[in-house]
Amino acid sequence: MPNRFPGAMTQDWDTVVLHKSKPRAQDLRDPKAVNRALRSGAVVQTVKKFDAGSNKKCSSAAMPVVNARKLDEGTEPAALERVPAEVRQAIQKARLEKKMSQAELAKLINEPPKVVQEYENGKAVQNQAVLAKMERVLGVKLRGKTGK
Repeated sequence: MPNRFPGAMTQDWDTVVLHKSKPRAQDLRDPKAVNRALRSGAVVQTVKKFDAGSNKKCSSAAMPVVNARKLDEGTEPAALERVPAEVRQAIQKARLEKKMSQAELAKLINEPPKVVQEYENGKAVQNQAVLAKMERVLGVKLRGKTGK
């Protein structure tokens, strides 16, 4: 048999290192994984988040102290505009003229019955889209100036 490799035969071996993939953070927080690590005697690190998610004053100079209540009072109006008495009465009067219940009107405008009830009681915050639906079904003008 002829020799296919003329010359000396040598082996070229390189070291190969296999690494396990790092566990994901979600897997590390899994209670089963934590219990497994505790049973095997592995080191488990526990970190308590101090004042996390609270609105307490921080003591660092880098973060200014901000009072959330002062921010809210300073930037937003005190009360939202509710449905005026004229609109409430117009809705109720038009609904009764058409001999509809609140539930029937709600079904026609594709809203829950609670919405119609709140509009007639004056507890709802005005929504132009809902008022437009009511105008279309009842045939009464509810938005804009009534013209005096």
